[in-house]
Parts: sequence; C-alpha cells; structure tokens
Amino acid sequence: MAPYKKRRRFDRAFKIEAVRLADESGRTAKSVAEDLGIHPVMLSRWRREFAYDQENAFSGNDNLNPQEAELKHLRRRLRDVTEERDILKKAVAFFAKHPK
Repeated sequence: MAPYKKRRRFDRAFKIEAVRLADESGRTAKSVAEDLGIHPVMLSRWRREFAYDQENAFSGNDNLNPQEAELKHLRRRLRDVTEERDILKKAVAFFAKHPK
C-alpha cells in the first residue's frame, strides 16, 4: 500500500504566477505544470477559474464574493430547516402511534 500523501496547498500568488507562465511562456500547459510539480489538470482548472473572475479567483473559503457567501449561507440554512422538519415529522408519527 502506498504511503498517504498529504494534500498540498498553494497560495494565491503561486496560482496566479502559474497561470501567467502557462499563458505567456509559449510553452504547453503540460510542460509548465510538470516544471512546477503540479498536475496539468490542476493548472487547467486554475486557468479557467482565473479567466472567469480574475479579481476573486483563488480567494479561498474565507474570502467568498457576496453571491457565493449568500449561497453558502442559504444552503446551510436549508440543511438546518430540512433537519428540523424531519425531526418534527418523526415526532408527529411517534405521538400518533402512542396517544396519551
């Protein structure tokens, strides 16, 4: 069994520089990725993310743009409300079977 590899994390500056190298060096993305020691698919994902929104790209979980933050909040709230509803449904079923 292969030893467990810890997931590497790259900071925003590294990702931006990797994207810049891939775009401006005249080399293939695969070649740039190999030189940087990352998987070519990862570099492709970074390039897409950077092209989509340069200002907010690679901001991490703590620095979500307002729309992403609201979506995250709403999903959390939906999960909580769904859990509460399920508990109430079980309670109603329990008390329907066991009247006073």
